[in-house]
Amino acid sequence: MPEKILDDISHRRYNPLRGSWLLVSPHRTKRPWQGQQESPSKTTLPEYNPSCYLCPGNKRAQGDVNPKYENTFVFVNDYSAVKESQAEYTQEGDPSDLSNLLLRAAPVTGKCYVLTFSSSHNLTLADLTPAQILPVINVWTQIYASHLSPSNPLSSITLPLPSATPAIEKPSAQYKWMQIFENKGSAMGCSNPHPHGQIWTTTGLPEEPASEIEQFVKYRKEHSGRNLLEDYAKLEMGKEERIVFQNEGFLVVCPWWATWPFEVMIVSKQHRRSLVDLSEREREEFAEAVAEVTRRYDNLFETSFPYSSGIHQAPLEGTEEEINASHFHMHFYPPLLRSATVRKFLVGYELMAEPQRDITPEQAAKRLREDCGGELYRKHLK
Repeated sequence: MPEKILDDISHRRYNPLRGSWLLVSPHRTKRPWQGQQESPSKTTLPEYNPSCYLCPGNKRAQGDVNPKYENTFVFVNDYSAVKESQAEYTQEGDPSDLSNLLLRAAPVTGKCYVLTFSSSHNLTLADLTPAQILPVINVWTQIYASHLSPSNPLSSITLPLPSATPAIEKPSAQYKWMQIFENKGSAMGCSNPHPHGQIWTTTGLPEEPASEIEQFVKYRKEHSGRNLLEDYAKLEMGKEERIVFQNEGFLVVCPWWATWPFEVMIVSKQHRRSLVDLSEREREEFAEAVAEVTRRYDNLFETSFPYSSGIHQAPLEGTEEEINASHFHMHFYPPLLRSATVRKFLVGYELMAEPQRDITPEQAAKRLREDCGGELYRKHLK
């Protein structure tokens, strides 16, 4: 088959989510590796750290005291990247003035949250069962729903969430985008090892989701109302080359266009626009998919595997076309390449020209699928 030739030659792959290309150099993986081999890493963190500002009952940096929570805890970030209120700013003067043409700025307001995944200081998502991850997903869903614009068709959906899910206060203003994400590990800039993620809402639509939504809308128009990621999921299920895991509702795949060595995407098999579109059963299946990804990552190099992950879904406010064309999915971008300490850097050609990778998504998926299942490796360490 022609595609098999791509295993041995340099080629470019198209990313339909961004309308961009990347360079793949699979022949470079044949270079001999003489780097170090690490022993499996053990968890040395305590279950409770009295100096951790995310542990139950502890005081945070600005004096607030955390409740003695058991599962998740959500609060407004003490050091938010954007704030709900700030000084007003507008650019003044002649619009054709060079300063207004080339030195443009626009104010951004918003609200940022921190969400702990567990009360235990030493448990990451990889350590948690799907049932333990489900409360995290329920809080994500509740926060997203509470920030939806009244004009958004998603706002009319009734959510069957457990009564234990914390109520979220409505924001003081309407925001356009909500970015749910996690930076795991110091390699990704995480400042606190207690398992947690962040949720930022902003008045503007950021570059990455804006590019995706533009491609979703374009694909729908050009293909008789079909959905890009729904078609892509069907294609991958037919080929089975890049699948890492799947259940009834979700597909875990190393995308054809992946930039990072072991990059994966969790995508709903059916067209779901956002978290609020998911049924109770689908939220459970999503929790299972998250557990599979994070556990397989840790098993790959027998280490607490660093990554940045984030959910892309329909905007909080937008046109009906933008909202209905959106497709719920979650990206995982991990930097590790050959071992627990050897990582990929986006440098040189990748910064100046376009992204490049050596190991193919097919090779990465095979390793994650065949070599990394089963129990978490550190459960067997003494």
